[in-house]
Amino acid sequence: MSRSHREIIEEYFRRGDYIGWYEALYQNAGGDASAVPWARLSPDRDLVDWLETDEVDGAGRSAVVVGCGLGDDAEALAERGFAVTAFDISAEAIRWCRRRFPESRVEYVAADLFDLPPAWRGRFDLVLESRTLQSLPWQMNAPAVAHIAALVGGTGALLVLCLGRDPHEERRGIPWAQSRVELEQFQAHELHERRFDDLREPGGHRRFRVIYTR
Repeated sequence: MSRSHREIIEEYFRRGDYIGWYEALYQNAGGDASAVPWARLSPDRDLVDWLETDEVDGAGRSAVVVGCGLGDDAEALAERGFAVTAFDISAEAIRWCRRRFPESRVEYVAADLFDLPPAWRGRFDLVLESRTLQSLPWQMNAPAVAHIAALVGGTGALLVLCLGRDPHEERRGIPWAQSRVELEQFQAHELHERRFDDLREPGGHRRFRVIYTR
């Protein structure tokens, strides 16, 4: 019998493994996307809104998706013309992406954010970080920010999508909503905040959409 995602996460956290649960959760899902709590089987609405509102054209540009999950955000960027690399620490998630999109132009790769290929450093015109930071405990936040920032090319941009909270609010997880103060860590890595959207809806979760550039 399959276990709930909460049971899996709690088991791994109890033994101090804050990353291994991703693979266990995807394997436990057995191909059922409803067992993956963040799987929408559609691109993130805040990504889609940005792509459409800003009329983003990815032709001739490269993009990387951090923690790509089941691939919907990566496919949305590819449809806009980007040459997309999408990675996830879960090999099962990557296999799932390839099954879902057998004709995709996206390069799906199993890779660890904390041990990425050196050739990826400073390589991408657009880096999409969508809700990976909020799945990590506080002690991994700063290292994760550094590794994400390192992917941004010399004239590139970073788009961050996450749940948001005020700095004084308790940091509860999982997921752990991010504060603007926490996100400002990106600016310690030669990135500059160009846009900060604080997205609120009555009765809904508060969300941040932030764009940084070199």
